[in-house]
This record gives sequence, structure tokens and C-alpha cells, in this order.
Amino acid sequence: MHSPSLWQALRAPRYLRGPWPWRSAAYLLSGVCVGMATLVSLLLLAVVGGALAVVVVGVPLLLMFALAGIPLASLERRRLRLVDPAVLADPHREPDGTGLAAWVRVRLKEPTTWRELGYALLCAFVLWPLEALAVGTVVGVCGGLLATPVVMATVGGGEEVRVMKIWLADSYPQAFAAALVGALLLPLLAYPLGVVAAGRAALARQLLSSRDTAVDSRIEELGRSRMRLVDAFEAERRRIERDLHDGAQQRLVALSMTLGLARLENPGEPLGGLLAKAHDEAGTALVEIRELIRGIHPRVLTDRGLKDAVEDVADRSTVPVDVRFELPGRLPEAVETAAYFAVCEAVANVAKHSGADRAEVCGRIAGGELVVEVRDDGAGGADFSGGSGLQGVADRISVLDGNLTVSSPVGGPTEFRVRIPCPPGHAATVTTTDITDTSATSGTTTTALSSRTPTRTGT
Repeated sequence: MHSPSLWQALRAPRYLRGPWPWRSAAYLLSGVCVGMATLVSLLLLAVVGGALAVVVVGVPLLLMFALAGIPLASLERRRLRLVDPAVLADPHREPDGTGLAAWVRVRLKEPTTWRELGYALLCAFVLWPLEALAVGTVVGVCGGLLATPVVMATVGGGEEVRVMKIWLADSYPQAFAAALVGALLLPLLAYPLGVVAAGRAALARQLLSSRDTAVDSRIEELGRSRMRLVDAFEAERRRIERDLHDGAQQRLVALSMTLGLARLENPGEPLGGLLAKAHDEAGTALVEIRELIRGIHPRVLTDRGLKDAVEDVADRSTVPVDVRFELPGRLPEAVETAAYFAVCEAVANVAKHSGADRAEVCGRIAGGELVVEVRDDGAGGADFSGGSGLQGVADRISVLDGNLTVSSPVGGPTEFRVRIPCPPGHAATVTTTDITDTSATSGTTTTALSSRTPTRTGT
């Protein structure tokens, strides 16, 4: 169960008996101190930085002025816990690189940074005087009345004293009556003080929270759930591959060997012919199940990486395929798998539809992305209405924030390009992208494939 906020506590009958009045006062008093310190800091940075900007020395000070809202906002999010237990998340994103320069570049581009600077200016010039007025009113009224007997005994010499410069008390009974009024007003003024603190906290929460926090959180959760599904499907596929390899394939091997031994016994007809036929059928089934296992997840991809796996695909292609890969080493497993099946689909389309004499597969890392290109010297003019293979490639790559483009002008060549983010040491993010044919030549067949709306396509 969540702890109540100040707004909820104000509506409860036990508000005065709890810690909330004191927490409200502490929140406002600390706001006065923070606001005064912010005012002094901003004025110094602006004045000194502006004066020294002509000699370049002031530029870092002006930069600090622009970023001054960030530490203040961080402090304010912690101060909010005095009156609101709900945690206010930091809306800033992590820099793409390391070092101070990367951090500053990211912060200066974020709208949140400038909103926090506006909040700092608001605190420095508007909010803290209002907080001081609210706290000062309660302390001045109640404290002045409560201190009347003490003031009369010390400053007034026991004769008379002016209470709050309004009422003249000339006896101790009147002084104690004023103190009693102050004691009665103190719990009554605790309510408006709490309302002011709650309003101040609500304003801070509104200004310091990300406008897109809920949407961003939902997108991130959807991304994580998609990746979990991909991992689950990949694990299930591996399980099927293992069961086929270690179970069904081994049984077929044993059956084939048994039938072969039976044939060696030279039984008479018609049993010999039936055994030969069964032996041939077992061999054919064994070849098919090996092809099925290779299609589920090739062992060469797991053991030796993308380059060797693509070379294996090229060796089995009916169209000669040249392979040129320049990779720094092994890539993340999901990236290698997606790229491999994309190449398989492209090479299969070259063999089936292009009429090409030769094809080429190139792969490299460029700009933090794995770029794989498949080109052929076929007739081009590919028709994208006859199959769904490219749509499956699109769906697989979209999970990794990838991009697929296909160019096939009439007369050729046809080019199939895959881009998959591959930052070193980082997993790919999840998003949804489109596949678009980007042929610029007149007469080019053009289509758009969306990973959200399946379309039957083929090259």
C-alpha cells in the first residue's frame, strides 16, 4: 500500500496529530533556502559570465548557467519526498558516449534541460519569496502572540507591550490572553500552510516531470516484451533443433544402418527389394531432416559466425555467389541470426526469379550498423506481389530496429540491403520500422512493406 501524500493527509481528521504540518513547514523553509541560493548562483553566473564572455573565459560560466537547472531539479525531486512519497523519475536520458563533452551535448539537446532552467528562474525570482511569505506569516502571527508574556517581562519591563504593533497589552493577564490566542491559531494556520506546501509540490512535480514519461515507459515496456518474445521463440527453436538432431535424426541413422545390415544378408525376393526401397527412403528422410535442422538454425552460424554461415549458403546456391565480409569479430547473436536469414531469403530469390548469372554478398560495419548487401546481374524489374519471404525478413529485422531496402529497376541490377544497429557491447533496441523499395530509376518496381501490416512480396 502506498504512503499517503500531503493532499490526502489534509483531508484526514488526524492531520494535526501527524507529522504532516511539520513536514509542510520543513518543505517550505528548505524551499526558501534553496531559492535564495539559486538566485545568488544564477546572478553570479549570468553577470560574471556575460562580462567575461568577450575574452572567452565567460563562455563556460554561461554554459553552467544554461545547465544550472539540472542539479536544482535533482535536488527538488528529493525534496518532494517530504510531502509526496511518490518518486519522481529523472527524465534525462543516458549519453551515447562517455566523458563530459558527450554528457553536455546530450543535455543541451534535451527539452527537459531548458524546462528545468525555467523552473530554476521561477524558483529564484518568484517561488521562494512566496514561500517565505507563507512561513513568515504563520511564524510571525503565532510566534508574536505566543511570545507576548516574554516580551513584556524583558523588553516592556512588566508594564506594557504592543502586540504585533496593533494591540497594546498593559498587563500580564492581557499578555497571557494574547499567548492563548496564538496557541489556538497555530493549529488553525497549519491547514493553510499545508495547502500552500501541497500546491508548491504539485507545481514542482508538473514542471519537473517528463511530459512523455507515461508514453516512454509504455514504449520501453513494449520493447522489452517484444525482445522477451523473440528470446522465447529463439529458445524454442533451439529446443526443436536439438530434439531433431539428438532424437529423430539419430533414430533415422540407426534405422538406415539396420536396413543396410539387413540388405547385406542377401534375403530373397520380394523381401530384398522392399528392404532396398526402405533403405533408400530412410536415407532420403535423413537428408531432409538434416536440411530441416540447417533451416531452423545452422550449426555453422552458431560455431563460426555470420561470414562462414553466408559462405555455406553461397556454396549451396545454384547461382554462383561471391562473398566479401569485413567484420571485426563475432556480432550479437540476434544480429547474426537476423542477417543470416535475410541473406538466405535474398539468395533464394536470386536463384528463383532474377535470371542472374552471378550474385555478390557484401557485409561490413558502418556507423555502428551491420550493413549487408546482396546484388545480382539479373534483369531486374522484380515483382513484389508473389510471396511473403521479404515480409518475414522485415518482421525479424524490425525487432532489432533494422531497415531493409530493395532496389530493382527494369534491366537490373537488383540490390537488397539490410541495416541492423550493432553498437559494440550493446543489445539492439526494439522499435518498428518499414521496408521500402527505393529504386530511383524510371521503370523501377516500387512497393512498401510494413512490419505491422503483412503484405505478400517477392523478388
